[in-house]
Amino acid sequence: MKKTNKSKSYMKFVSTLTLVFILTTLFACDSEIEKGVMKSDLSKDIEMVTDYGTIIMRLSDETPKHRNNFIRLVNENFFDSISFHRVIKKFLIQTGDYATKPSSLKNDSIDLPRNIDAEFRPNLFHKRGALNAARMGDDVNPSRSSDGSQFTIIQGKIQNDSTLNHMLSRVNFWRAKNNVINRPEYKNDFKKYKSLSTKIEDIEASKIVLHKEDEDLIRADFTEISNKIKTYNIDSLANIELNNMEKYNYPETHRKVYKSIGGSPHLDQNYTVFGEVIKGMKVVDSIADVATDKTDKPIKNVYILKIKMIERRNYSENID
Repeated sequence: MKKTNKSKSYMKFVSTLTLVFILTTLFACDSEIEKGVMKSDLSKDIEMVTDYGTIIMRLSDETPKHRNNFIRLVNENFFDSISFHRVIKKFLIQTGDYATKPSSLKNDSIDLPRNIDAEFRPNLFHKRGALNAARMGDDVNPSRSSDGSQFTIIQGKIQNDSTLNHMLSRVNFWRAKNNVINRPEYKNDFKKYKSLSTKIEDIEASKIVLHKEDEDLIRADFTEISNKIKTYNIDSLANIELNNMEKYNYPETHRKVYKSIGGSPHLDQNYTVFGEVIKGMKVVDSIADVATDKTDKPIKNVYILKIKMIERRNYSENID
């Protein structure tokens, strides 16, 4: 028996209504928690395809500012075709600098990411495979905020108690020095130093063009504040601060990891760790092994071909 036109229309209506219900339900289950970041992204991993192979990364929920910023950049295809511009064997590989993207692929109107507040967490450390947020030094970055896009993957090396104790002394000295830099009597001078340093960098990169008299004035002011800061003898003050402050110590669980799989422990509690490699460390090792020049830049460019969000799955404990 043939269906009437009326019954066909009804079935079409029901099908459309069902589709709308399914789409509405799916949309309701997912939502944008901030620009460029969907709720569903928080339970996904990141696949980074490079010239040397694929690396799978997982971001930490304990560092939400870094996590969300990284997800947004991935969804915007920001990292695609950017190179690894700093490679140091048995230490790290670094990427994320938009300036390394080929000129033909750059978007001159792009809004480059801003710095991110530091998110130091006691249980996130620089073991082999850790994702570390790059940043400027404390003298121009007293808050130790992270660069908005540049990151490293830690390769590191296996440590022993002697090397761990030596690196721990570096960690605490840097913390002491940062405490001194942030004292009220020095903070404004370092703020001025940072401002003038940034202006000079912009002048030399031709980002700003000034009359020669104005440029000379900026350089003179920079020399003056630099000389003033030298008179403080910050390192000596840091040693005094070191004797008075509460010192950081590596938890025993971290020491065991550093002595078994390795890492770069001297960076702990001074740089933000915001995730880790869960598959593909052999690829990291291959990139870390490339020939570099005296500035640690690969002689032959190594590129991120594509980076995207992927569904999370379980991987073996072996991250290689």
